[in-house]
Amino acid sequence: MNVKLILNIAVGLLRARMRQSIVAAAGVTFGIGMFIALVSFMNGLNQLLDGLILNRLPHVRLYNEIKPSPVQAVERAQKFNGYEHFIRSIKPKDRGKEIYNSQAIIKAIKEDSRVIGVAPKAITQVFYNTGTIELGGVIDGIDVVQEDRLFKLSDYIIAGNLQDLATVSNSIILGKGIAEKMMVDLGDVVRITAPNGQQGTLKVVGVVQLGIMEIDNIQSYASIETVQKLLGQPSAYLTDIQVNLTDLNLAPATAKEFAALYGLEATDIQTANSQFETGSNIRSIISYAVGVTLLIVAGFGIYNILNMMIYEKMDAIAILKATGFSATDVQYIFLSLSMIIGVAGGVMGLLLGYVISVVIDNVPFKTESLPTIDTYPVYFNPVYYMIGISFALVTTYFAGLFPARKASKTDPVSIIRGK
Repeated sequence: MNVKLILNIAVGLLRARMRQSIVAAAGVTFGIGMFIALVSFMNGLNQLLDGLILNRLPHVRLYNEIKPSPVQAVERAQKFNGYEHFIRSIKPKDRGKEIYNSQAIIKAIKEDSRVIGVAPKAITQVFYNTGTIELGGVIDGIDVVQEDRLFKLSDYIIAGNLQDLATVSNSIILGKGIAEKMMVDLGDVVRITAPNGQQGTLKVVGVVQLGIMEIDNIQSYASIETVQKLLGQPSAYLTDIQVNLTDLNLAPATAKEFAALYGLEATDIQTANSQFETGSNIRSIISYAVGVTLLIVAGFGIYNILNMMIYEKMDAIAILKATGFSATDVQYIFLSLSMIIGVAGGVMGLLLGYVISVVIDNVPFKTESLPTIDTYPVYFNPVYYMIGISFALVTTYFAGLFPARKASKTDPVSIIRGK
């Protein structure tokens, strides 16, 4: 088999039917281009939604849950051993939300090789006082450096500076919704009432917008020291320990391990947000399905065009066989013809997909609910381009295989007699 001669004949056949060849390659180009653009856009959208919800949450959260004691007093009494107990109206055990021995727990967790960071929190419900009106809300007392390192909180600050929480005593960053309700701005002072009745005045050093209205209407941030002072608690008072891991998939097992080891409640990000993660997976599957469908449709187009070309080139096939070309040679000629269309269309499709993705990435997308987003999200991942060109080559190979086999089985004598 002379490869160079086979390729020259295949190119000659393509040139002879240039318009049809361009149409076939354009089908592949369009299929791959739309596949890449669609998958990149859908995954960019998934990353945006993950950033709004999942990236703001710790992989493992340790806390104390207020719940009834698992063993009631009557069950501890010796004289009632062996009896069946029917207990109603059990009240939660009043042990508070404070995590005891929190500093030792944090130190031990930080030494774990699976952990990339620990961010403690002191959370409390409060009332924001404006005139005679009290608005309910929540203040998160945070370690500014660790919170920003693990959860990028500064990306959501729309006014002021997150670092001011650490440098300005008795300061607060308000959610956008609560700031608008109280009609306060940077430098103003707000009055806060804690659950224990203690009141404090805090200086507004920033406004945060997380993009979820229900949270922005109640949420605010202060330093851990400010919240401890507001609650009249010692410097070791913490209610939450947030842990991020090197591998998100370790979260469920690590949460169970930490809960048993430290005697705390623990939730992992995968279990707590399973529905959200399922939605992201479904969106990815849909985008892949649409892209693959486009490629398959393009493959059918190539199949039809090659079929038509074979019928129109019966004379050429008869001459090739009559001049000594074997059935295998003829099959390779038409397979080569199909693969040339696939490679040319595939490369152009990669360029088209990249150009469309860049255009989408630069289309302005302004919305008040997402202040950190300026354009439509697109995720540029080389894997999508590898999948696209691989699938294009496979599709065009099988699209050309059947017409090529048909051409190889053509009897030149019957063609000449038919003429």
